Amino acid sequence: MYAALWHVLPGPWWLRVIILLILLAAVLYGLFFYVFPWVSPLVNPQEVTVE
Repeated sequence: MYAALWHVLPGPWWLRVIILLILLAAVLYGLFFYVFPWVSPLVNPQEVTVE
């Protein structure tokens, strides 16, 4: 999968690295500001019991 992504991206290797870093930052931004707050009420860590 990573090799296919690497071959699909345009430009030389340094431009591909920059594009991948931007994509990674966009995914992390989406997770932290949209997905995790949406999932947070569904997961209640206060109700965990360890036996």
